[in-house]
Amino acid sequence: MDLLTRIKEAKDYIKNNFSEEIDVAIILGTGLGSIVNDIEDKLIIPYKNIPHFPVSTVVGHAGELIIGKLMGKNVLALNGRFHYYEGYQMEEVTFAVRVFKALGINNLIVSNAAGGMNPAFEPGDLMIISDHINMIGTSPLIGKNYDELGPRFPDMSEAYNRQLREKAINIANKFEIKVQQGVYVAVSGPTYETPAELKMLRLLGADDVGMSTVPEVIIANHMGMKVLGISCITDMAIADSLEPLDHKKVLETANKAMKKFVSLVKETVKEI
Repeated sequence: MDLLTRIKEAKDYIKNNFSEEIDVAIILGTGLGSIVNDIEDKLIIPYKNIPHFPVSTVVGHAGELIIGKLMGKNVLALNGRFHYYEGYQMEEVTFAVRVFKALGINNLIVSNAAGGMNPAFEPGDLMIISDHINMIGTSPLIGKNYDELGPRFPDMSEAYNRQLREKAINIANKFEIKVQQGVYVAVSGPTYETPAELKMLRLLGADDVGMSTVPEVIIANHMGMKVLGISCITDMAIADSLEPLDHKKVLETANKAMKKFVSLVKETVKEI
């Protein structure tokens, strides 16, 4: 079964459960799922029920697609994403974004938990992603290109939509939410980085590092979607002062930053 057929079957399943137009899709990163509590009139669909959807296997990713009202807009929230390090192929990692576009969604907010490499950052900061570096070692566009979805060689000169970034920054200033701006670098994981790797990534121009986001953003740009990216800085990944890190600490810091994250996303959705 080819990709286009699988996208259509997943889209049709969701449409049969929710037929209205959806304004914004949101991908929720590690520990950032509590925004779903603010979504009203929720329709919750487990990933396992949707044809061809992968299943999240990582703690902090609930594995549910949630549709409902947020700030007066119809939103779709992916409460739990898929990662390359889970053993999924890139086509599977990004399949949900393909389905978003098939549903007619043109705006995507993507979030993640990340290690801050910029010494001006602090754990708990939010960072508006201005650009990214792909160090995963592959691309979700390798292989056959479907012209129905996008061009063989898509432009990435503005992978993160400038207008959405400016809107989010203005909202942050208005509501006194501290935000940083910077470049996100994606690595494959699942190990956290060594000090030498962090020095290299910082020299390349990255401000924070994580194991997701870039594949979904590439696919969204391939299909002409507008993307806003937000990182939650859950730890400081500074090579010369690196401390042992585990997933539990990442979740704890993400939870502490949740209130700011929810406020920023809600107000941004309101103005899209």
